[in-house]
Amino acid sequence: MSELEQLRQRVNALEAAKEVSACLHEYMQLCDYLNEGFDLDPLMALFTEDAVWEGKGKRYAATFGRREGRDAIRSMFDKYTQPPAHFALNVHFLTSEKVEVRSESEAEGTWVLLQTATFADGRSQLSSALLNVQFRREGGRWKIAHFCTTSRFNRPVQTPWDNPQPLPVPEEE
Repeated sequence: MSELEQLRQRVNALEAAKEVSACLHEYMQLCDYLNEGFDLDPLMALFTEDAVWEGKGKRYAATFGRREGRDAIRSMFDKYTQPPAHFALNVHFLTSEKVEVRSESEAEGTWVLLQTATFADGRSQLSSALLNVQFRREGGRWKIAHFCTTSRFNRPVQTPWDNPQPLPVPEEE
């Protein structure tokens, strides 16, 4: 293989890794706004038709289970779009990213997720999970083929995440 072809493959792998990362970040950003009346179409467009979404480990397997196929995944998310609202605030933070491009059409990534949520009933929670996500390139776009979330911890928080008090700033002299 020529040096030029090696460089071409390396650049393609780097671009693919960036696109895979962007796919998962878009998923999380959409989930931040998953609420009453939310349009699920942009979220579902991130999944392959035969995608799997599953919670693993004692807590998440029982809470979320396993969904096979885009229609089953849509059905799970649809519950969050019905009244009454589930979240008052929901923010997902991704860290410790590792993406491996296995071929021109397959990639896998792992992330550590931190989620801050205040529910409509006023309770707040801090959660962390290990994400292992397999991607497949379809129609020129990287999509989620298998999303797996395993709970690391879930902890109630005493006050809502968004405090309505004014931010403290130095006063002008």
